[in-house]
Amino acid sequence: MQRLLEYFAHHQSLALFAVAAAIAVLVYEFRERARSAGAIGAQEVVRLMNQGAAVLDLRSAEDYAAGHIRGARSVPAGQLGQSLDALKRYRDKPLVVYCERGASAAAAMRTLAQQGFSQVANLRGGLRAWRAEQLPVARD
Repeated sequence: MQRLLEYFAHHQSLALFAVAAAIAVLVYEFRERARSAGAIGAQEVVRLMNQGAAVLDLRSAEDYAAGHIRGARSVPAGQLGQSLDALKRYRDKPLVVYCERGASAAAAMRTLAQQGFSQVANLRGGLRAWRAEQLPVARD
């Protein structure tokens, strides 16, 4: 232990860099865990849909028209706040949100949970993960 303290005393810049790197790794890990909380895989989404879960597509209207999960309702992420009244009937029902990669959906999931939606989930990996598992995509 004495030698480690001596090393840090002689190489302060390397020690500071090591501490900064450790902090960066911890921050990244905590962010990833927070983002993936409530995230479920595509197969779990299919199971929930078969049980009557509602699905919200948070991408733009153009992206929705180019391809979406069958039965999904288009609610662009920027308009989620204005759509809360229309979505209140799903407050106590399973609700799955997704975007292209999953980042916007994670934020929307937290917003919906704060507004009293009790069973909100996020499609892990978004529509990209859905397509990667070769699940069907509807087009308008």
